[in-house]
Formats: sequence, structure tokens, C-alpha cells
Amino acid sequence: MTAAPEAPRRPAARPCPICSKMSLAEFHPFCSKRCADIDLSRWLKGVYAVPAVETDDDALPPADDAEGR
Repeated sequence: MTAAPEAPRRPAARPCPICSKMSLAEFHPFCSKRCADIDLSRWLKGVYAVPAVETDDDALPPADDAEGR
């Protein structure tokens, strides 16, 4: 006898990152299309950003010439 195929795993219900209501599988990790759209809008506006450290290129020592001139 063959084993029955496993049902696909559903993500665990967690609070929506926008409004803190419980998330729904249809909109995971959000609770609704509205919250998903709010999150998308924040990404497109640049609200979510990875901080970067700017470096001054003039402060770097000159690179060695690969040809040995």
C-alpha cells in the first residue's frame, strides 16, 4: 500500500506585521490585502532601507598595478 501524499504545509498563524491581527494563509504574512498593500507601498516609497556606511574613495590607498609597472 502507498502512503497518502502529504498536504502542503500552511505557514503558522502569526501576527500581521502592520496591524498585529492574526495573519491569514491567503495573505500570509499579512491579515488582509489592505495590510499587504500598505507594506508594498512602504517598500516602494523607500521607508524600508538597509543602512549603509558611506566611504570616502579618496581616503583609500592606491591599488597595486597588476602588471607591475
